[in-house]
Amino acid sequence: MVSQRKVSDADDRHNVVAEARREQATREKGYRARALEMYPWVCGHCGRDFTEGKKLRELEVHHKNHDHDYNPPDGSNWELLCMYCHENQHNRNETAKASSGGLKAETEELSTHQPFSGLAALLNKNK
Repeated sequence: MVSQRKVSDADDRHNVVAEARREQATREKGYRARALEMYPWVCGHCGRDFTEGKKLRELEVHHKNHDHDYNPPDGSNWELLCMYCHENQHNRNETAKASSGGLKAETEELSTHQPFSGLAALLNKNK
């Protein structure tokens, strides 16, 4: 009886994952197809041309605000990027997020120093 329970749990998980993948594929097909109809088949960053269609699968839809569920009908949240530029775009955003915390802390520490804070008192002392 325990072995049947394990199989049932595994089947349930498999079904949930399979359903989630189907929904994602359906969602991607919808906005990808619309984006390919709306925009020229050219990478928005490097300008690589995909009009021959041989490697059209390498042209991906990038969500400008990084919200894959926000797909307005006018396509204002999308841009077509080749797979290399798309990966680069996401890596740049991750790098910026990671480094901004460290830079912010350094800037705050450096900006607290006021080298001329006592200058007015010294100038008035001589008068």
